[in-house]
Amino acid sequence: MPPDLTTETPRPAAAPKRRAADIAYDAIETLISTLEMRPGSPVVEAEIVERTGLGRTPVREALLRMVSIGLIVQQPRRGLLVSTIDLADHLDVIQTRRVLECLIAACSARRATAPQRVDILRCAEHMVETAHSGDLDAYMRADHELDLVNHLASQNHSAVKCVVPLIVQCRRFWYAYQHEGEIAEGARAHMALAQGIATGNEAAAVAGANQLMDYLECFARRVIDR
Repeated sequence: MPPDLTTETPRPAAAPKRRAADIAYDAIETLISTLEMRPGSPVVEAEIVERTGLGRTPVREALLRMVSIGLIVQQPRRGLLVSTIDLADHLDVIQTRRVLECLIAACSARRATAPQRVDILRCAEHMVETAHSGDLDAYMRADHELDLVNHLASQNHSAVKCVVPLIVQCRRFWYAYQHEGEIAEGARAHMALAQGIATGNEAAAVAGANQLMDYLECFARRVIDR
């Protein structure tokens, strides 16, 4: 079973009520990013409905959204398939994500509410704890939670909309090649980002975002060059 991203980490303060299609999107994203739905595998709507307990309409809407951003592809006579991991393209994914993450970090440092600053720091602290214990699933849950709070805090919906599919690609890449990475190093980068946002220091927040992207780029290059 995929990890439950709704437990074990602090929830964002005053999170708005979410649409059923957004909940379905998150559920399917988890299946894809954790390789429960493997690259190149067929996407069967009825199976996802049964697996997630969600309705056909929100699942269908979520799948169409994933097709539009390339997480799922539609092949003639083969139907919907989970997109493959393109090693050659992954460094471009990180390069593009870097620009967006720095923008989001700066926005969050300026715009986050006091409760959001507390939540962001707590999520990063949980990442450090789970990295120390070696619990990859708990680490990824905390990572996902930090993203949610950070995105809400940034109040930059355009940047968030663009960065989310890139985050999923990076998360899936991590699960596919996790033996090449060191999660303690990743946790330290997330902590630097969180501390910059929590203190309202834009320069420190952007430096933390760059530190995180440097880590992901080094991780990707180890995989690509091996």
